Amino acid sequence: MADDQPVNRFRLVLKSLNCDGWQGVALLLACGALLLPLLGGEPLELLLRYDRQGLAEGQWWRLLTGHLVHLDPEHALLNAIGLVLLWALFAGLQGWRETLLVVLVSLAAIDVGFWFLQPRLAWYVGASGVLHGLMAAGTLKLFLQRDRIALPTALLFAGKLAWEQTHGPLPFETQATVIVSAHLYGALGGLLAGALSCARRLAIMRAQQGGVEHV
Repeated sequence: MADDQPVNRFRLVLKSLNCDGWQGVALLLACGALLLPLLGGEPLELLLRYDRQGLAEGQWWRLLTGHLVHLDPEHALLNAIGLVLLWALFAGLQGWRETLLVVLVSLAAIDVGFWFLQPRLAWYVGASGVLHGLMAAGTLKLFLQRDRIALPTALLFAGKLAWEQTHGPLPFETQATVIVSAHLYGALGGLLAGALSCARRLAIMRAQQGGVEHV
């Protein structure tokens, strides 16, 4: 029995971080999607990055893959760590369908923002914009659940976005490699996706209540 206690405690820790079972597998796959493209080096990065000229020539895959490749291992690792932290904070608040919706809408918001609002942006790589979308959707969920950390989380997040839009990247970030507009576009996309998910759930609940009353 004593030998089982460390194993059980480890499982409890994984569960508390939303990393047990299928969630742990999903997290590993997501981190792999960010790290494995590094094995292809610069040629793969050039092939997959968001590239305006390439998109104009019909290379539509770049709208997706541009958010999976990175300039170097450091950026990829930082984004993977950020994903793990966001997973631990918010994965327990919403199902995989909602999470997928947030990712896709955030990704689309970034691509649309780049294409229509920043025509001079020649290329872009990185997942930080999508991570900001996950952060925005998760913060909204905290508010709806009236969690006590919702307000301070929202204030810190909004403050970061405001600083970036007025002063540029944070002091500890590399000025030349951070496209702060991606963070804003991603956050707006995540907020929209979170609101859509909440509206859908509310509509389902009202329909179910109406059905019960009708019966």
